[in-house]
Amino acid sequence: MSRLGQTITVKQVLRDLAALVARVGVGGIFFANGWTKLEDGLKATGAKFLEQGAPAPGAWATVTMLTELIGGALLIAGLAVSVTGLILFAEALAVFMVAPPLNPISMNELILLGAASLLLAVVGAGRVSVDHMVVIRRRESEAASEFAADSEADRVIASLREPDKPEPESDEADSEPDAESGSAPASGRKVSATEDTAPHPRPRQKSGEAGRSDDPGPAPTPGDTLVAGRKKPPARGRRPTTD
Repeated sequence: MSRLGQTITVKQVLRDLAALVARVGVGGIFFANGWTKLEDGLKATGAKFLEQGAPAPGAWATVTMLTELIGGALLIAGLAVSVTGLILFAEALAVFMVAPPLNPISMNELILLGAASLLLAVVGAGRVSVDHMVVIRRRESEAASEFAADSEADRVIASLREPDKPEPESDEADSEPDAESGSAPASGRKVSATEDTAPHPRPRQKSGEAGRSDDPGPAPTPGDTLVAGRKKPPARGRRPTTD
């Protein structure tokens, strides 16, 4: 790994650690403040807000207690930090505008908590958080879906380009000789499985056909001789000589 890569990795690790410390610190303070209000009770907290001059002290006490408890827990876990940070910043701003904060938080601490909540909402929770785990799972599922879609598309394209060719049926009769006749089939001619290759007796001829076939035909005349399939002409006589 190059020096630039090592520097980027170290910066990322330090950023994640800083985000973790900020989340635990800010979320812990908000959660502790909400827990204090819960222990005191809504009536006692509403009475304190009434002394501070807050409108609707009962509803104000309920909203601030729930916001600080739930928002602080979400910040510590690192879940939905962007939304939670904005909500806590809005709650701190509302307390700053409407009524002074109750003990043990002072006005300065309230301003710091609001600024830190806004910063976490913008920067994020870091990699040591539930948000990062959810993002990783989401990216892995999306990558798996894209890979499956690409594989299916490649398979369809391959099937369109090269259609499946039927394999030739191997016939055992082509290679094995005939068991009964003892001779192999002729080369170049395929014998199907349904073709009858067994030897059969020669059909007998009828009596009329046998008589006609045994007739030798007209007898040759004496003196005729067959030469190469033709009749030899008779020998010519010699002319008598005169003395």
